[in-house]
Amino acid sequence: MQGLILKGISGFYAVKAADAVYECRARGVFRKEQQKPLAGDHVEFHVEADGSGIIDKIEERKNELVRPPIANIDQMLILASVDDPAPKPLLIDRIIAAAEDLSIEPVLVISKTDLGDERWLREIYEQAGFQVFCVSLIEPERFSAVKDCLIGKVTAIAGNSGVGKSTLLNGLGEGLCQQTGETSKKLGRGRHTTRSVELFPLQDGGFVADTPGFSSIQMESFHLVKKEDLPHCFREFRPYLGHCRFQTCSHTQEKGCAVLEALHKGKINPSRHESYAAMYNEVKDFKEWKKR
Repeated sequence: MQGLILKGISGFYAVKAADAVYECRARGVFRKEQQKPLAGDHVEFHVEADGSGIIDKIEERKNELVRPPIANIDQMLILASVDDPAPKPLLIDRIIAAAEDLSIEPVLVISKTDLGDERWLREIYEQAGFQVFCVSLIEPERFSAVKDCLIGKVTAIAGNSGVGKSTLLNGLGEGLCQQTGETSKKLGRGRHTTRSVELFPLQDGGFVADTPGFSSIQMESFHLVKKEDLPHCFREFRPYLGHCRFQTCSHTQEKGCAVLEALHKGKINPSRHESYAAMYNEVKDFKEWKKR
């Protein structure tokens, strides 16, 4: 049988196949190969005579995160509030760059639009070519557009504390906020318990991932983009890459840089380039051995 792992706790995995969910264990060969099944994995499994399931094969992953551990994400909703807390474009751009590097489509959701003017933030990311949604409690009809973009996809939600994740989940309906809240309480018991990732199915198709690793201020460090890959993770840079005077152009200060020329002509938003320069300066001298 073929199925999708919804969650894994203590060596047991909830695998959804058709309209049923099976409790499965993984074959010992995965441990020998140092491969661990993750929420989001597409797997082959069989059910034994006693009703227990065994995972036989993990299909090839299109992407994978280590923290939080999840595989095969289609898109990431990045939440940022207009105020309380104020948005931080550099933090948003770190997450976007990591998502782009992993072939995950970033989608920006601007919350609490009743607290201020969101136009400046929306313009930054619409100009860069991203889908942007604006939501607030006083305009619940806006949540329907967000809900439509979830259909048929596995979606992770990233957002710093206080930006309105619960409000978004409530606005989407389907009891998502209650489900994720119950999971938090159940899995959060015990001093040394580690929260796990869980996929929640949507009525119209698709899944929303409860990803506890994205709820902390350290979430921008979940994936490090290499220096040579960073320019490609800013999608509005791509038409100009390869057209600079120097092949080794860093796109930060060189003469004859096509990216800087586009910036000066207003084709690239200054906020986005500032984020790129800050990120480039952080990784330009990074050595692979420092990861170990």
